[in-house]
Amino acid sequence: MDTTPELLTLDQARAFFRKDRFASGSGMTIEDAAPGFARIRLLLTEAHQNAMGFLMGGVALTMADFSCAVASHFGPGAGQWVSVDAQVSFLNPCRGQTLLCEAVRLKKGGKLAWYEVSIRDELDTPVARATFTMYRRV
Repeated sequence: MDTTPELLTLDQARAFFRKDRFASGSGMTIEDAAPGFARIRLLLTEAHQNAMGFLMGGVALTMADFSCAVASHFGPGAGQWVSVDAQVSFLNPCRGQTLLCEAVRLKKGGKLAWYEVSIRDELDTPVARATFTMYRRV
């Protein structure tokens, strides 16, 4: 049984995804959402750095995963989606203080959907690219 509420407004999406404690606890916020699209913002802190002082790769992967979750759950009758496959490429060190992540659905089938994700800093430095396959559970 699908217990996921219909997310038809940005406020509904923000309220629902506050329960995603890892993403929200890391400081990720939903800036925009539409069916098959999401934009996530993150103000970086020292907690997001690896031992060398660079952005931890897991931060970018988490942002990409979170953006796909928001994009796939938004809209009438969206259902419940989970990530089943991800490929991430790290392109450049982050030079700014804010990350912006956008997920765009490339194709939606009956049970699977494919997303492309772009992560940039506020200086427009391409930090990472990812692709995701999402599976509709309900």
